[in-house]
Amino acid sequence: MTAPSSIDPARILQDHLAQASPDLLRQLLTTFINALLSADADAVCGAAWGQVSDERTNRRNGYRHRDFDTRAGTIDVAIPKLRTGSYFPDWLLERRRRAEAALTTVVATCYLLGVSTRRMDKLVQTLGITGLSRSQVSQMAKDLDAQVEDFRTRPLDAGPYTFLAADALTMRVREGGRVVKVAVLVATGVNADGHREVLGVQVATAESGAGWLAFFRDLVARGLTGVKLVTSDAHAGLVEAIGATLPGAAWQRCRTHYAANLMAKCPKASWPAVKAMLHSVYDQVDAPAVQAQFDKLLDAVQTQLPDVHAHLDDARGDILAFTGFPKALWRQIWSNNPNERLNREIRRRTDVVGIFPDRTSIIRLVGAVLAEQHDEWAEGRRYFGLDALAKARLTLITTTETGQEENTPTGAISA
Repeated sequence: MTAPSSIDPARILQDHLAQASPDLLRQLLTTFINALLSADADAVCGAAWGQVSDERTNRRNGYRHRDFDTRAGTIDVAIPKLRTGSYFPDWLLERRRRAEAALTTVVATCYLLGVSTRRMDKLVQTLGITGLSRSQVSQMAKDLDAQVEDFRTRPLDAGPYTFLAADALTMRVREGGRVVKVAVLVATGVNADGHREVLGVQVATAESGAGWLAFFRDLVARGLTGVKLVTSDAHAGLVEAIGATLPGAAWQRCRTHYAANLMAKCPKASWPAVKAMLHSVYDQVDAPAVQAQFDKLLDAVQTQLPDVHAHLDDARGDILAFTGFPKALWRQIWSNNPNERLNREIRRRTDVVGIFPDRTSIIRLVGAVLAEQHDEWAEGRRYFGLDALAKARLTLITTTETGQEENTPTGAISA
């Protein structure tokens, strides 16, 4: 007669499960999966291992081991081998891809959030996975390519996009064995419902007229119509590209960027006064008052600050283009602030990368960030659209010469 055991196996198992021990969970999961694989292989052979049966059609021939990455960690899966043919558990593992779908999503999300590959390697090690190389991270991140491509090539069918804002960011990329700078072109627009959309993103070799021309042509080919005003800073060749691809659209030079350009022409001691008068131009109640205040600004700087006077006089039409539209729209169209918010979000995600390995990786990450921001705008969590009065004025119905009706804003300017 044996002595009664002082150990309660059920209680010990319960205690370990309550502590969520990764080692115990991995052992239990390994045993369970291997038992399922063995039973599945027996069904393929027509008889259990070691059993003599007339219904047997094949025989077992050892095992091959595969690492299987799960949320409980990396486990060793013993896949039965057959003497004739092959056996692979497609219901459990995917060929040439052993990472669990949930893990791929985690890594891709970390990449989207700007987490470096070194940090991601430490992250997956805390999950119990033996390691993750940079090449594996890049391969998993490519899963984002499909959704980014769909976002970048979607039809622009929510127009007319009466107001458009364009901006560019500079990023570093490795090309030809050296690090070069490229321009990432981004455009947003206000659709027929008065909500902003991210319209497109492209990577150009330089921020030049050729790059902007190709970018706008792609937007037009996808359905961009009805643009009456484009707001941006003074990019090289941008105005010519607007005139070539968006006939009838005017250009509004961003007031924030222009103030920075004007400050470079103004003596430091005189800038506070000039800045105050420039801001007073935008604070007027209507278009005639804006023009009158701008004349006062020119008169004030004409004698003592001739360079500032010349700079203001040359830019007058560009920085006051907003006056041709209803007063309720001015704050929405006289600066590029919505795009600047996007730029800050893009920089926050891409700064951790530093130097991109190629242009495709730039499109992958920046496109995914923009798609995320676009969805948030659509869901109303971030609303940079027009107010009710502006939307009412935006949808005024006018009759064209052909008798068709179209939506046009009051006071539209031609380029």
